[in-house]
Amino acid sequence: MLPDFELCCSKFSEYKLELSIENYEKLDIYAQFLVEYNSHTNLTAITEPEQILTKHFIDSVLLSKYVNIPDNSAIIDVGTGAGFPSVPLKIMRPDIKLTLLDSLNKRIVFLEQLCGKLGIEANLIHGRAEEVAQKPEYREKFDFSCARAVAELGTLCEYCLPFVKVGGSFISMKGPSEDVSKAQNAVKILGGLLHDEIKYDIEGEQRRIILIEKISQTPTKYPRNSGQIKKKPL
Repeated sequence: MLPDFELCCSKFSEYKLELSIENYEKLDIYAQFLVEYNSHTNLTAITEPEQILTKHFIDSVLLSKYVNIPDNSAIIDVGTGAGFPSVPLKIMRPDIKLTLLDSLNKRIVFLEQLCGKLGIEANLIHGRAEEVAQKPEYREKFDFSCARAVAELGTLCEYCLPFVKVGGSFISMKGPSEDVSKAQNAVKILGGLLHDEIKYDIEGEQRRIILIEKISQTPTKYPRNSGQIKKKPL
């Protein structure tokens, strides 16, 4: 499914990343299963092998290059979809303690089967972020939350920052166009601090990683329900 090992290694090395044969084989299984499953359940618009390699796998793994993720960090991927960015990251970093959260059960079913095929451990949760984040067993229990989503940063912060313990960070993977400064009020209210903005590109397409540090506890009334979040953004 993926291009051959040498070509994939070369492509990884363009981004100053390394790829072992073991991890290549797991990514290949991932790509094959993604395309097979996508034929009957919509998970991604990206199905060409070279594009899966760069726009899904390399883009996800670049988190480990640009963000300092200590050993054995607990990470929750909010609205994970088909497992990006966290499953490729888990393949490269088996020490990570991974939780996958999505509101659509069909995606959780896919991810459960995928993790079985890859032989990786992950906690899978079918639920809405604003509801799961109010549960004591998940609230402020993670070193990192991450999301690769199109929602505005302020909205994403309300969904994602409540999961992060003080001293941890929310990692938001964004395109080039959004004005991040508009999220400053939401970040502050939710106990965060805009720590860094890392710009890079994938095959000529601009990308950004927005790193928001959790400096104080999120007030208990957040996150609100989705209707309130949409109607009255922070």
